[in-house]
Amino acid sequence: MRTAELTRNTKETQIKMSLTLDNTTGQLIGTSGIGFFDHMLNSFCVHGKFIINLEMTGDLNVDGHHTVEDVGIVLGKLFGNILGDKVGIKRFGSSYVPMDEALCLTAVDISGRAYLVYNVQTSSQMIGEYDVQVTKEFFRALAFNMNATLHINLIYGDNDHHKTEAAFKSAARAIAEACAVTDGEILSAKGVL
Repeated sequence: MRTAELTRNTKETQIKMSLTLDNTTGQLIGTSGIGFFDHMLNSFCVHGKFIINLEMTGDLNVDGHHTVEDVGIVLGKLFGNILGDKVGIKRFGSSYVPMDEALCLTAVDISGRAYLVYNVQTSSQMIGEYDVQVTKEFFRALAFNMNATLHINLIYGDNDHHKTEAAFKSAARAIAEACAVTDGEILSAKGVL
């Protein structure tokens, strides 16, 4: 199994996280302190077959922005640490995920070039204690810290819970596919990523 651990401490958040790939099942162990975000992280783990161990405190007395974004930063760095020079991975992945009336498509290229396209429109400000706006910040932090190009496109949907969950699930499945082990070569005409 491929695994990595990282600690990141700032004045806003203190995070210790480990990530394990190549599991038969996935699970979030621990909590961010934000119930809906934990639900999304657990869905991300289950559908990507990732295990995330998370110990953290954040400045939730301010709001959840720093907590969500910083989890994305650390998670992205962990993917980057595990994948290293990207030798022997599939590199590309994509996944359509329906969640009731919502349908989301995510495509990823673990290319060494960080980019995010995030086309998910929501109408709610909050889902429970979770600020829906920070979903984009999570995925931006994830993409830029794992040096991946990530496109998340909500095709349609009405319920913001369903739309957000479809985005997390489709991203997890696409990333898991891109991380899949291949024959040991770098999938690039340049010979390097």
